[in-house]
Amino acid sequence: MSYTCQNDFMANGYFITGTDTGVGKTLVSCALLHAFAARGKTTVGMKPVVAGCENGKWMDVELLITASTVTAPREWTNPYALIPPVAPHIAAKRLGVEIDIAIILQACRELQNVAEIVIVEGIGGFLVPLNRHYDGGDMALTLGFPVILVVGMRLGCLNHALLTAQAVRATGLQLAGWVANQIDPKMIEFEENVRALKQRLACPLLGVLPFEPDVAAQKFSVLLNIAELELDKSSTKLC
Repeated sequence: MSYTCQNDFMANGYFITGTDTGVGKTLVSCALLHAFAARGKTTVGMKPVVAGCENGKWMDVELLITASTVTAPREWTNPYALIPPVAPHIAAKRLGVEIDIAIILQACRELQNVAEIVIVEGIGGFLVPLNRHYDGGDMALTLGFPVILVVGMRLGCLNHALLTAQAVRATGLQLAGWVANQIDPKMIEFEENVRALKQRLACPLLGVLPFEPDVAAQKFSVLLNIAELELDKSSTKLC
């Protein structure tokens, strides 16, 4: 058994995935929330599953809440908050929890009722396991949103980006665009690597984010060309 796309209406959100963990998914998700808000949209961020608690807080979730224009119940914005900083299926097993994609879907639908744009940030890479049967790709497919890929620009990112794009498209989901996030300030031939991905990913480059420690997501929001997303949204069904 596998999950299939549950939505039959036009998209009002995006699923943010990355080439790996620590590549800037939260930064890009928050920047997108600010960018849509600047265009007059009501926005809410969602982190269905988070693993790794710091001083009693899950920082990815806190940042998404702060960047949203709509305040929603925590059980909607973050159904699963896991303490151990390990892969989600392992963290959940340690806590005796089973991650249920149906619960995540219901929470997402609630958010769709209170905001015009829902930005859903995945966990880890696209195919990270969630439980014994399902992974992040199954979660993305169930929610049915177009996918935005965050590429952490460092050595090895070309292969990771192309494989992730292949995995997204294999689910039947739309790869709506990608963001180049320069996480390694010393990356050799940075521009050439961006150029190679522009030629091969076959979807819009939404923005190039320079390396900048502790940058505010709102500052980077102006570097994202969300007009490309709105053009896609006007003519493309989810599945």
